[in-house]
Amino acid sequence: MIKLAPSILSADFNVLGEQVKAVEKAGAEYLHIDVMDGNFVPNISFGIPVISSIRKTSGLVFDVHLMVNEPVRLIDDFKKAGADIITVHAEACTHLHNTVYRIKELGLKAGVSLNPATSLKELDYIINDIDMVLIMSVNPGFGGQKFIPASLKKIRDLKDKALEAGADIDIEVDGGITQNNVIDVLEAGANVIVSGTSVFEGDIYSNINKFKEVFRNFEQKSR
Repeated sequence: MIKLAPSILSADFNVLGEQVKAVEKAGAEYLHIDVMDGNFVPNISFGIPVISSIRKTSGLVFDVHLMVNEPVRLIDDFKKAGADIITVHAEACTHLHNTVYRIKELGLKAGVSLNPATSLKELDYIINDIDMVLIMSVNPGFGGQKFIPASLKKIRDLKDKALEAGADIDIEVDGGITQNNVIDVLEAGANVIVSGTSVFEGDIYSNINKFKEVFRNFEQKSR
């Protein structure tokens, strides 16, 4: 099943709670939460208090993307805040296996994210231990960037790599995805789609319905 994960990085924080309820009512499966530390990436976003607050009123799967250095020190806190999936960057972890194992010990799903210039070889010894790989199709740190076309080959190569390894993983893609280019991302092999601006800019219900229509048509053709 293809899942939509609206990124609240593009939401209107003046009415964040209302917009979270809107994406849930419109049929999104995940809520993508980008946590930035101003160190691993140049921007600072939000952290545990915001997640704890919206967790109280949302039944969505909280897909927490930690763009922070040495995230292992924060895993327990994000579990308590309400995370369901925690994704860490391979580039940000001194001991990636230890970080992934801690996420799994807490009963959460574990993801590993790769920046656009990071090789898939980083997954060679961990692909069977994780639940999801997040391919960044923009350089992380800011919303509203344009999709990097070379990401499509990386998604295809990841799909092949997972099949070869016998790894049952979700392939998530984040960055510059719109209703116009999402079909290319799906055809390449992704099944979890992160979108910020294309969900929250304008009418949320209409925007999500457009994504869902593309998903339905793709799934029907793939049967």
